[in-house]
Amino acid sequence: MIAGNSQDLDLAPEPTLFSAIITPHRSLSGTGFLILMAAVGAVSFAAGMVFLLMGAWPVFGFFGLDVLLVYWAFRANYRSGRAYEEVMVTPTELRVRKVSHRGKVAEWTLNPLWVRLDRDSHEEFGIEGLFLVTRGRRLPIAACLSPPEKESFAAALGAAIGEAKRGPTRTVF
Repeated sequence: MIAGNSQDLDLAPEPTLFSAIITPHRSLSGTGFLILMAAVGAVSFAAGMVFLLMGAWPVFGFFGLDVLLVYWAFRANYRSGRAYEEVMVTPTELRVRKVSHRGKVAEWTLNPLWVRLDRDSHEEFGIEGLFLVTRGRRLPIAACLSPPEKESFAAALGAAIGEAKRGPTRTVF
């Protein structure tokens, strides 16, 4: 091998044209959850005490069970909120990575030259679904976004895919 004729060329990394991490919206913070559970517990305890004093002692236990079920439902909701999607576009690839709330990862790497962004729209509600279409297959993306957020996301992702399809621009000095 001749010096300077190395196969390990240090190539510059590709520029990122678009990158987004999509997470489900949770309207209640941790502090709000504690306040809500305290309020539900206090109301259930007070109502249960009324029934307990009237002699209907089994009802008191059912009020405690209601609080437990509300707590369980909110914990399940917060657990599902750990899921997220990553979408990244470079000049040569479009990468979609979906991570479930259990940590299961599904990843797709697509060529942006062969990808089309498809939208399912409703007149009254706006965009209901976004899909990346390639080779006759549809990959749903950004399902947890609201219709206005999907519109904004689709515009930005469409612009990035269009830029990737145009190819690199060159400047002449």
